[in-house]
Amino acid sequence: MGRSSRAARGPEPAATTGPGGRTHAQGPLSRPVGSGLAELRPDRDRPAAWSLLIDGAPQSLVDLADPTRLGFEYQRRLGHLIDLVAPPGRPLTVLHLGGGALTLARYTAATRPRSRQQVAEIDTALTELVRAELPLERGWQIKVRGADARGVLERTPEGSVDLVITDVFSGARTPAHCTTVEFTTLAARALAPGGWYTANIADGGALPFARSQVATLAAVFPELCLIADPAVLRGKRFGNLVLATAHTPLPIADLTRCAASDSAHARVEHGRALTDFAAGAVPATDATAAPSPEPPPGVFR
Repeated sequence: MGRSSRAARGPEPAATTGPGGRTHAQGPLSRPVGSGLAELRPDRDRPAAWSLLIDGAPQSLVDLADPTRLGFEYQRRLGHLIDLVAPPGRPLTVLHLGGGALTLARYTAATRPRSRQQVAEIDTALTELVRAELPLERGWQIKVRGADARGVLERTPEGSVDLVITDVFSGARTPAHCTTVEFTTLAARALAPGGWYTANIADGGALPFARSQVATLAAVFPELCLIADPAVLRGKRFGNLVLATAHTPLPIADLTRCAASDSAHARVEHGRALTDFAAGAVPATDATAAPSPEPPPGVFR
């Protein structure tokens, strides 16, 4: 689930074999999938770009002509993490928990050729729709598994991935079983030395869910930061927050520069400020966790 902005970021476009896939002349498409009503809407500013919505909630934006373009604010923040987790151009092994239209997998494949990626997307009908209408480039090593994100994480070999990206939404809410200390421990187990775990969540108001998630991740990882729109952090609007964690120091200065230079300015919280943000919050466990909050009415209009 994400908020779009008209200015998308990304490095210089990688060479592609052409956009292919659905054209704007064919118009929008609606189709029932496992998680609700999927809609593909043409982007008015880019002739090969499409937004994916599920039951009216924005999920992904894909530019078939340029997979390095990330149209949603939270996806650009995750893109910064993909850029910084290793030296530029170095192939990565990435586990994506939640697939949608595979926007971040496309970005990784385009900016880091020869990367090996696995995607867990439980909605197989959605994946079939995306593959048919918004096809992947030939040669990209992206394997999509039609299975629950946590189940795939449980089966991931220890120390096998450089980056775990959790972007799991059932409609507009993150399921409870993907928000716990036990889930985070599984992610930590899957990481290779120096690897990072990242998560996209959504919250609003006093941010009780986000504060609990900070406490949850801090119970497993010693290094942690949060990236979000200042208005979301002040409780002025409902929106996305991106968390990044590791067992080694994160490049906070570089992340701060990236977040500040984005067209949708974001703040990076870490250290004492993040500890104060989560003060009094209790880590979520399998016994106590609840889904992320329902977005308020009209938030996507």
